[in-house]
Amino acid sequence: MTKAAGTASGSEDRLTPVLRPVRAGNGFEEALEQILQLLRLGLVSGGERLPAERELADRMGISRVTLREVLKVLADQGLVESRRGRYGGTFVLQRPDSHGEDELRRRLAGVDVEDTLRFREVLETGAAGLCAAHGLAGPDADRLRAALAATRDAPLADYRKQDTLLHLTLAELSGSPSLTARYAAVRATLNDLLDCIPLLVRNLEHSQHQHTALVEAVLDGDAEAAREVMREHCEGTAALLRGFLA
Repeated sequence: MTKAAGTASGSEDRLTPVLRPVRAGNGFEEALEQILQLLRLGLVSGGERLPAERELADRMGISRVTLREVLKVLADQGLVESRRGRYGGTFVLQRPDSHGEDELRRRLAGVDVEDTLRFREVLETGAAGLCAAHGLAGPDADRLRAALAATRDAPLADYRKQDTLLHLTLAELSGSPSLTARYAAVRATLNDLLDCIPLLVRNLEHSQHQHTALVEAVLDGDAEAAREVMREHCEGTAALLRGFLA
């Protein structure tokens, strides 16, 4: 019989350093990051069973519906499989080498991921705050609304391009050419990494809600809200990247 992972309690539980309550804003992304970390770190090996859904959901402070969406993503990526029966559950699959991982390692070789993510957050929250504080009206407001609509209507294959254009539009509307140039550079690096991980419909839906809230805050002139929504949005992307790139 295969034993479930993490059955020990207290400090002896090898999953404790990774599994922790997630923050409210990015529950799906951060839960996915944590379980990916379990797999990447080898804390749950190929052939082992993950803890029961109830335990995982309780430890991360998420609903079982959200957890099942996370597990479905992992199954779609060939990382886990669900088995029925008395000794069923979610089992970690052996991970063969892949050309995708080779390409990912090549791209990571010259990139400081944490520096890229931090710099991106600084630039993005700054741009959002500036746009809201200065106020957008007329053609500028219409341009931002159109960029948001393009992300909403984009087919999956075109989503990343439209997402990039929305964020670049916000950077341009901040009124700082220097900020725009630096954001374009850091976004290029970010997209190089994002292209190595799957597009997740659940994550894109969440991002779209954040995009809408962001644009509303900017057009309402609420700089504090715009910065906070953008910060949370950047943290969600960072959580996904850390999970897949670790």
